[in-house]
Amino acid sequence: MERRTCLVTGANSGLGLATAIELAKRGHRVVGTVRSESKAEHLHTAADEAGVDVEHRLLDVVDAQRGAEVVDEIRPDALVNNAGYGMSAPVELVGEEEASRLFDTMLLAPVRLARLVLPHQRERGGGHIIMISSILGRVTVPMTGWYQAAKHGLEAVSDALRQEVAGDGIHVVLVEPGFFRTNIFEDLDRDAERYAGLGYDEAFARARQTLERSTWAMGDPSSVASTVAKAIESSRPRARYLVGPDAVAMDALTPFVPTAIRDRMARLAYGL
Repeated sequence: MERRTCLVTGANSGLGLATAIELAKRGHRVVGTVRSESKAEHLHTAADEAGVDVEHRLLDVVDAQRGAEVVDEIRPDALVNNAGYGMSAPVELVGEEEASRLFDTMLLAPVRLARLVLPHQRERGGGHIIMISSILGRVTVPMTGWYQAAKHGLEAVSDALRQEVAGDGIHVVLVEPGFFRTNIFEDLDRDAERYAGLGYDEAFARARQTLERSTWAMGDPSSVASTVAKAIESSRPRARYLVGPDAVAMDALTPFVPTAIRDRMARLAYGL
């Protein structure tokens, strides 16, 4: 198997950390980006425990200049755009500045990094760009509208980019996980506290109850990591990889449920 240089953003925790470790276990050179030296320590501690070597570079993905410097230095065969954060909030309560910050991180930054790696991959004769999306990039539920907007946008631009660069031997792949055991509850509790008393307390409470009832179906991040590695090592990867039984079920059922019924079910589930 060819050893590849893989650049993984947001590699200090969750899906990014699992992906960095999995790729290193498979013998690839892995460079993980993190936003601070303390986060880098967490990455290296996990790598040491797994018995693998990883490198790190400091990068906030919204920093365009630093992103260009890292890409030009590493010249990755494979880019894994994973960095991001969750947002659980009703659409009306999120201001434009906060929404712009989310889009900068979740949509503009991954596309920018993809654009930056393209010249290097063309020069090499091919490469892989992996976009970590979500099942929420394909379906829509209440209370995560802005997050879903970013993921839906990432899906659309990735589809266009895949078609545009396929002739150069560059594969653009969407990985669409369901809900996994990461920091999902902490993120939800943070946002529920932030927007407490503004008319959506019941919806936040029901969202948490729904997640709690679904923990049995939440997978380990290692399954996403294995999927990413499989795509990178394939000469003919699929355009999309759904990961997790909840993602597969939601994607399969959505086209068969009329919009009016989906809306009614969502409103009942969230108390809206």
